[in-house]
Amino acid sequence: MRRPGILTQMQPRSILVTGGARRIGAEICRVLHGAGCNVVVHCNRSLAEADQLAAELNAERADSVDVVQGDLHDAGDLAALVERAARCFGRLDGLVNNASTFYPTGLGAINETSWDDLVGTNLKAPLFLAQAAAPHLVKTRGAIVNIVDIHAERPLRNFVVYTVAKAGLAGLTRSLALELAPAVRVNGVSPGAILWPEGGEQYSKEERGRIVRQTPLQREGTPGDIAGAVKYLLLDAPYVTGQVISVDGGREITL
Repeated sequence: MRRPGILTQMQPRSILVTGGARRIGAEICRVLHGAGCNVVVHCNRSLAEADQLAAELNAERADSVDVVQGDLHDAGDLAALVERAARCFGRLDGLVNNASTFYPTGLGAINETSWDDLVGTNLKAPLFLAQAAAPHLVKTRGAIVNIVDIHAERPLRNFVVYTVAKAGLAGLTRSLALELAPAVRVNGVSPGAILWPEGGEQYSKEERGRIVRQTPLQREGTPGDIAGAVKYLLLDAPYVTGQVISVDGGREITL
């Protein structure tokens, strides 16, 4: 990890992306890096992928990406994780709460373990990370973007705990926007059909086809669609806060 530099307006903005090693998180890192930001890639078990992504982006612009590792379920380590991220480039201008856990929990099969896991990753960690990041973000007039889900507003059958956690994250987004104004903006992005869950067991080929047909734009989205929205909210939306933007091809209006 690098020694902190002097905080100046001439330095690139430094953004921490949780779950940034893979899938949508990795694309968010690439897009923000391409926009000139320094990026801190958070990972837990995906250290090899995080290091590979950092090497790829550092080859494009030297010393512009670093990696921090940590378990988001370890509430006692979240403040320290933020401090490690802030030391990477001597400042912290943005936090993207992207890391997520997703699997079904039908009523009657819910237990405390799944509750702690799903709420821990999707709601508790974003809250405590934001709380720890707030002093840094106030200093830099920074921003937070939370990756929510269109099902935060329209529940997904058999995903009770996940739906509750993401609904809480949408509420947290608006609450933090109020608490941290005027210095820090807080917004969310709600993906629709972007990347199917790994393994694919939750969605058959037929179910995927039904979801795409139900989507007004009649196609799946891409990780770049989400990354572009995150970039807009972090870097190009100085008068936007407390909003959760759906990036779903219009599917939300048909649910």
